[in-house]
Amino acid sequence: MMRRVSTVVLMICVALCLLGCVQANLKLGFYEESCPKAEKLIAGFVKEHIPNAPTLAAAFLRMHFHDCFVRGCDGSVLINSTSNNESEKEAVPNQTLRGFDLIDKLKSLLEEECPGVVSCADILALVARDAVGVIGGPFWSVPTGRRDGVISKKSEASKQIPAPQFNFSALQKSFASKGLNVADLIWLSGAHTIGVAHCNFFSSRLYNFTGKGDQDPSLDSEYAANLKMNKCKTLTDNTTLVEMDPGSFRTFDLDYYRNLVKRRGLFSSDAALITNPAAKSAIINILNGPPATFFQVFAQSMQKMGAIEVKTGSMGEIRKKCAVINS
Repeated sequence: MMRRVSTVVLMICVALCLLGCVQANLKLGFYEESCPKAEKLIAGFVKEHIPNAPTLAAAFLRMHFHDCFVRGCDGSVLINSTSNNESEKEAVPNQTLRGFDLIDKLKSLLEEECPGVVSCADILALVARDAVGVIGGPFWSVPTGRRDGVISKKSEASKQIPAPQFNFSALQKSFASKGLNVADLIWLSGAHTIGVAHCNFFSSRLYNFTGKGDQDPSLDSEYAANLKMNKCKTLTDNTTLVEMDPGSFRTFDLDYYRNLVKRRGLFSSDAALITNPAAKSAIINILNGPPATFFQVFAQSMQKMGAIEVKTGSMGEIRKKCAVINS
């Protein structure tokens, strides 16, 4: 066991050495002079609202992920559609995102405090981190200085956000295109330890896996039977919500990975992680170590993801309203 844990710790150390290069254009405490109360204001707002709606922690984490995978972490997922453009919000993967109203309220508070200073992209990155912390999840440093993008396209979100039907090869390719490796894929998938999913994103595994009315043989039969009986009773159910991590979907823990090795991952993309020998070995290693190790590797991958294709300096803009590009 010591050898397994040591391997994971070594992975962490190597990854942390690379973070300086990844985040070279961002800076911890970027707003210390221009808006010194910004991060405290954001943290206070999150601590006030998340306890009343704890499932929003998963929602904000997902929103941040979807933002970063399309044009980088530039807040483009927050932009509303116009008569001339369908924005990222309209793409199928984003139609179930929620929490936009709270981001808008928080942006208004920051505009009152420091007009035209704090970007929506930074707000989203900080809210995702702080919300996870409120429910007892890991903390990670969030260097700031992101600028907001001015382009948001439904077509790009539809193509670039990893689909729940992806196999391991497709997942690996998708993550690699954003500068993320297999370790990042494994640990970022751990975000599924919190939150819920709509039946229609995985019901084909229960009712029509190969188009012949069959069930996915890789899915634990007892788990599948329970889902059919008590949750997703038809193939076309697009309203029922299912816990991503049954029994502890509000708790940031290792149960998601425990379910994977029991063949109880909800999405095909979850189940795909244990089809790769190296990924499965890494998961088993993390399960044999202390829970704090998962928190560390998850935090490191979140820092790396939060720096994807960021816009800094004079790139983009600082939007006055997160849902609308400045005129």
